[in-house]
Amino acid sequence: MNTVQHIANKIKGNMSQVIVGKEKMIDLVLISLLSEGHLLLEDVPGTGKTLLARSLAHSLAIDFKRVQFTPDLLPTDLSGVHLYNQKDGDFVFKEGPLFTQLLLADEINRATPRTQSALLECMEEKQISINGETKRLERPFFVIATQNPIEQQGTFPLPEAQLDRFLMRVSVGYPEKDEGVMLLQRFIHSSPLEKLEPITDSNEIINAFLAIKNVTATKSVLAYIMDIVEATRQDERILTGVSPRGSQALLKAAQAKAAIQGRPYIIPDDVKQLAVPVLAHRIVIRGMNRSKDAAEQIIQSILNKITVPTESELTAN
Repeated sequence: MNTVQHIANKIKGNMSQVIVGKEKMIDLVLISLLSEGHLLLEDVPGTGKTLLARSLAHSLAIDFKRVQFTPDLLPTDLSGVHLYNQKDGDFVFKEGPLFTQLLLADEINRATPRTQSALLECMEEKQISINGETKRLERPFFVIATQNPIEQQGTFPLPEAQLDRFLMRVSVGYPEKDEGVMLLQRFIHSSPLEKLEPITDSNEIINAFLAIKNVTATKSVLAYIMDIVEATRQDERILTGVSPRGSQALLKAAQAKAAIQGRPYIIPDDVKQLAVPVLAHRIVIRGMNRSKDAAEQIIQSILNKITVPTESELTAN
């Protein structure tokens, strides 16, 4: 696990040259990446969502593409299209921006549901099917999508099936005053992003994937995960609880968190600290208030009610 911890520390150190005071946020980004999941950044404009994604892209020696989602964007604008080559008298496939390793889907909720659905297969299966032909995507394949939760005009809310493809949904948040001053100092003459150099590559990231799969969990920790998930299915405030994919996502995220901290095993705190960002977007709340804050409060209230496994229980199995 020391290898994963070393890679994570290198990336965090590099990104911190640009991002100020967001250590926990960077941790969540790395957990999403190393879990082979995807990340949804939901916050108001100007809080640094795109800057965070670009800082990660500059830190990794992998292919990066950014797509500005708009209502007139078509699925083929993402996946690619076959064009007729008059010289050869044949159709040639021109790859779209989905054929990358790190995709920044900016303002994803501005695209129509048809275009949003073009991401479903590639996010889950790491492949794209075009005209009956399946094309594999290069690993690692990581999607960071952004959306503005305030502005609703001209937007198309992500359906539950699309939200479920994201490992986490998190907010960047405003910086504290001291952090804001430091941010202004860094950007007063030029952007530090321009000077950021890659410090790891695809091979190191893929090796980290393999190492994280070896992180273990006791039966009591697995039962703790299922207690949380089952509670979402029985809570009267929730119309639709967390799916089996959600419980697996929480386990994967906890494995990555443990590995980043240099541990070969999961502890209950890993699960507890990740439950809100991993599960809150996977539930459907009854009534009119289906905001991000309401979902997070419900998950937090469930966590407060469930008994955390004791040390004796952890060592007993």
